[in-house]
Amino acid sequence: MAAISAKDVMKLREQTGAGMMDCKNALTEAEGDFERAADILRERGIAKAAKRAGKIAAEGIVYAIVEGKQGVLLEVNCESDFVAKGDKFREIVDEVAKQVLHYKPATVEELLACDMGGKTVDSYVQEQTGVIGEKLSVRRFALYETEGLLETYIHMGGTMGVMLDFACAENDVTKELAHNIALHTAFSKPAYLTKEEVSAETLEKEKAIMMQEVLNEGKPAAIAEKIVLGKLNKFYEENCLLEQKYVKDDKVTIKQLIAQAAKESGAPVALNRFVFFVMGEGLEKKSEDLSEEVAKQVEAMKK
Repeated sequence: MAAISAKDVMKLREQTGAGMMDCKNALTEAEGDFERAADILRERGIAKAAKRAGKIAAEGIVYAIVEGKQGVLLEVNCESDFVAKGDKFREIVDEVAKQVLHYKPATVEELLACDMGGKTVDSYVQEQTGVIGEKLSVRRFALYETEGLLETYIHMGGTMGVMLDFACAENDVTKELAHNIALHTAFSKPAYLTKEEVSAETLEKEKAIMMQEVLNEGKPAAIAEKIVLGKLNKFYEENCLLEQKYVKDDKVTIKQLIAQAAKESGAPVALNRFVFFVMGEGLEKKSEDLSEEVAKQVEAMKK
């Protein structure tokens, strides 16, 4: 097995929040397997499962647009924060979002192949790359069509975006509910809508990690089973949107909040689905040593 590098250790540390030596030991034991090393740290109670793990580093924005009963959540990346905050970049992103609404593509590849008056979306983005002076990249999107109510929320000018699809009539009660749950979702970052969405494979893996963690604490097997059951309930509460405690009132779950709104409005209300993007999630921004950057600038001046 190849030696564990400092870069490997740092990567696991950023992912788990564990100490440097703990990360190094876990990677050594896992023979360089990052996923297994993260599990080892969790089994030992050193690290918890990270929600939406991935280094947030790329520039760009998450953008939302709703027209009638259709909505789009879109992420487009660029190279600098300066460009991401500019009006021109937002105009480009808005134009791309409108193409999603118009053509309803299933993938980014299909979107890029769509026609924009004699040129493809891909060609349009490349042209704008020349105008902006930075590489632009359409990374991902979600398209919702509903018979009910769509709600979107964009945080801090595009660092994160949420879109929710409710089955309900649109009125003051449901609009307030939708807005509040959108804010809650941005704060709590759930991985699932319901408990039923959690796969059997994920549950078995979580149970195994929880059991090992409890046994490592010296608990008897019979007691450990009960403790793991409690931990699983906590896992649902933390990761399933409908089971989460409402961020503004921890005595009420999101499921109960929806039920209250249905009672108040006198008509059924349900949350069908949700999506949220964190800008740059899982992408790494190119970084250079300061001395290397200065050296490059000096060389450029000599030419």
